[in-house]
Amino acid sequence: MRSMILVLSLVLGLMPLLGVAWIFVSGMITLWPPSATVDGLFMTLILLALSACFLLNAYWEMRDRGMLKFLSKKEAAPAKTPAAKAS
Repeated sequence: MRSMILVLSLVLGLMPLLGVAWIFVSGMITLWPPSATVDGLFMTLILLALSACFLLNAYWEMRDRGMLKFLSKKEAAPAKTPAAKAS
């Protein structure tokens, strides 16, 4: 069940990014000459916020499952203290 939540979070996190791409392709926001409609700006902000929520959930799921161990700093092994010599 948890793997389904991870897959669903990834899919629902990437779909709004396709919407943002469509906004740029359709011309609601253009980079050159710089222009944008109010609808394009607000829809982009809404889609990016929605995508961030789902991708953050996917990140937490992957972190809880141990899939992101390569991102954490490797802990240094504690220094070995020499054993006391018996005289």
